[in-house]
Order: sequence, then C-alpha cells, then structure tokens
Amino acid sequence: MSDNPLNTNSPGRPKDMAKRQTILEAAKFLFLSHGYANTSMDAVALEAGVSKLTVYSHFTDKETLFTAAVVAKCEEQLPVMYFELPDGMPVKTVLLNIARGFHRLINSEESVNLHRLMMTTGNQDAKLSRIFFEAGPMRMLQGMERLLGKIDQSGALSIDKPFKAAEHFFCLLKGTANFCLLYGCGGQLTEEAAEAHVQDVVGLFMRAYRP
Repeated sequence: MSDNPLNTNSPGRPKDMAKRQTILEAAKFLFLSHGYANTSMDAVALEAGVSKLTVYSHFTDKETLFTAAVVAKCEEQLPVMYFELPDGMPVKTVLLNIARGFHRLINSEESVNLHRLMMTTGNQDAKLSRIFFEAGPMRMLQGMERLLGKIDQSGALSIDKPFKAAEHFFCLLKGTANFCLLYGCGGQLTEEAAEAHVQDVVGLFMRAYRP
C-alpha cells in the first residue's frame, strides 16, 4: 500500500520539472550513501530543499522514487532514441552509439556504487532487487530486443532470437574492466582503450549475426 499522503490523481498544473530533477538527484545521493532502507522520503525532501508534500506530488512512494532514479541514471547515457533504427543510418553506427552509452553507464561511479549496493542488500529484499532489475537491466534489454528485431527484419543482420542476442551484446560490453571496477581492483579504462573495446565488441557481434 502506498504511503502517499496526497491524492496525486487530481488535475492540476504541470509539475515543476526542475524540482523533480532536484528530488531525483537528492534521492540518488541518499540511496547510494545510506542505502535504500535507511533513506526516507523526509530525508529526500530535506536534501532536495523541498517540502515532503512536493516529493509526494512527484513520486507516490519510495519504490516509485527509487525506480525513477534508476531509470533517470540509465537515460543519461542511453536515451530511448538510441534504440531506434533511423532511415539511412548504418546498423554499425546505431550499435556503436548504444555500446558507447552502455559502456559509460556501467562504468560510471554512480552505477558501480549502485550495483555494489544491490549486491549487499538485494539478498535481504527480493522486491527491491526486482524493482532495480526491471527499471535498469530489463528495461535496456527490452529496448535492445525491439531494436534487434527491427534490424533482423531489415535484413542487415540475421537475429532469430533478439532477446538472447541483446543479452550477448551487453554481457560482451561489460568485459573484465567492469568486474575490476566492481571489485575495487582496477580503475577506469582510458578513452582509447574504452573505444577499442567497444569497437571490438560491435565487430564481433556483427560477425556473429551476419546473414
């Protein structure tokens, strides 16, 4: 049951998007620094410099806020438009754009810290794990699945199982460097090394699904 003290379904003026972004930034900071269980909507309101009612007017409860924070982080590097297939754009260019965005996303400090948080708290809260998985990894997999289905239909690549191919694509991109970051035994790749990795993965992927 939602703990929202407001009826947010009532009509009214459009919500202040700047305040929404401020709330999201405050939520991301608190979730990462204090954990999900120790972050309250009151604390988010205080950190954002807004009233508790303002927080609830944008997000109905803490689960909704956490979901929105994860989605917002993903969209910073991988906007929805990345999973489109524009007319005239080479498939390799589309895949490279997604690969670069995903590689930046998973190796960012916020993403690494969020994954560490989920590794330590996920086994204690299966519902939270599911919220994170559906808002982050699953959302990207489904976007990639739809794109790869379109690429298959175009004839540029032969992909009979788009979802499985999407899994292959993202898992290849993570590579050893991401494991090192998560384990704290390695630093960020140089721009040159990151680009070389992305190029290698996209090249391998396209050869694997060549018609």
